Amino acid sequence: MLKTYPPRRALQNVKSRTLCAASPNPNHACKRHQSTKPSPPQVIFSGIQPTGIPHLGNYLGALQNWVRLQETAEPSTKLFYSIVDLHAITVPQKKEELRRWKRESLATLLAIGLDPERSTVFFQSSVAAHAELMWILSCTASMGYLSRMTQWKSKLSLQDDASPLDGGNKSKLKLGLFSYPVLQAADILVHRATHVPVGEDQTQHLEFARECVTNFNHAYGPPLIEPQTILSPTKRIMSLQSPTQKMSKSHPSPLSRILLTDSPDTVTKKISSALTDSHNSVSYSPSERPGVANLLTLWSSFDTQTPKRTAAQIAEECVVKSLSLKDLKRETADAVNAGLEPIRRGYERVLGDEGYVEEVARKGGIKARANAEETMVKVREAVGF
Repeated sequence: MLKTYPPRRALQNVKSRTLCAASPNPNHACKRHQSTKPSPPQVIFSGIQPTGIPHLGNYLGALQNWVRLQETAEPSTKLFYSIVDLHAITVPQKKEELRRWKRESLATLLAIGLDPERSTVFFQSSVAAHAELMWILSCTASMGYLSRMTQWKSKLSLQDDASPLDGGNKSKLKLGLFSYPVLQAADILVHRATHVPVGEDQTQHLEFARECVTNFNHAYGPPLIEPQTILSPTKRIMSLQSPTQKMSKSHPSPLSRILLTDSPDTVTKKISSALTDSHNSVSYSPSERPGVANLLTLWSSFDTQTPKRTAAQIAEECVVKSLSLKDLKRETADAVNAGLEPIRRGYERVLGDEGYVEEVARKGGIKARANAEETMVKVREAVGF
C-alpha cells in the first residue's frame, strides 16, 4: 500500500482548536502555539459506518489518514477507531446485511494497515457507555442547535433551511436521526479524545461536540475534555458516473464507485466507463471538466513517483505526450490497481485467518469499554448517579 507520512511531531502540543495538518510542516507552522510545559498523552478518535467494503472515497478521504496517524503519532498517543453500528440503524437496516457489513468493514480496516496492537479497533455497539453518555448529553443539548445540523436534512433530502417541525418532516424524521450528532459527540467524549481527524465538510459535528462539552461542564462541572480538530489534507473523490457528486454507495449504479477489494478487471471496467466529456484531450479543470479532473485525482492519489505528482502536473504531462481520454483511463486504472493490490491481498489474508476478525473485535471491545468506563465514573459522579 502506498504511504506518505506527515512529520512525526504533527500531533504535538496544540493550543488552537484546529491542528495545522494541511501545512507541509505543521510543527513549524504552529510553533507559536506550542508550550514548553509537558502535555498529557493525546487521544485520537474516529469512526466509520459499517456499509461493507469501503470505496475509494472512504479510503482516500479518511481511512488512509487513519493509517498515517497510526504511523506518525507519538508512542504515548492512544488511537481509537470505531465501526459505528449504532449510527447505522438511524436508517432501516436488514440485520443479516448489517452483521455481514460490520465484519467486512473490520476486515478491510485491518487490510489497509490498522494494527490492533497499536490502535483500538472496535464495534460501537460493544461499548454501552456510548449510548449512556449520549443520553446524559441529550439532557443539556440544544434542540435549536440540532435543528440547524445538516445530517438529518441530507438524509431526508431536505433544504438547508428545513425545520424538524415543518409539515411532513415531523412524520418522516425519527428521533435517532435527529439526535445523531449527540451520539457522535458521545463517541468522541466518552474516550476523552483530544483530537479528531475530519474533512472540511465535517467540522460542524466537532463544533457541536464542543458545544456539548460546554453545556455539560456548565451544568455539572468539568470532567469532559474539549476535542481539537485535525484538518488533514484529504482528496475529494467523486462519483465515476456523476462526477459533480461525491463517490457514494447511495448512487444507484455500481459503476459509480470502486470498492477497495474490486478485482483488477472490475476496476478497469469501472474506470473505462467513467463519465467524462466530448473533448478527446486531457486538462485539469474540476469546475469545467469534473469527470476528467476526477480521473486525474485518482491517478495522482496512487502515483508512485517521488515526489508524488499533483493532478494538475499529471494533466500537463498528458498534454505533452498527447494522451487521449482513453489513454487517461487506461493509465488511471493501472495506477489504481497497483495501489489496491496490497489491500486486496491483505483482505484475503485477514479473512483466511479463521476467527481473527472476531478476536480483534472482542479484544478491541474490551479495551474500548475499559477506557470509556474511566470517563463514565467521573461523569456519573458529576451528575449524581
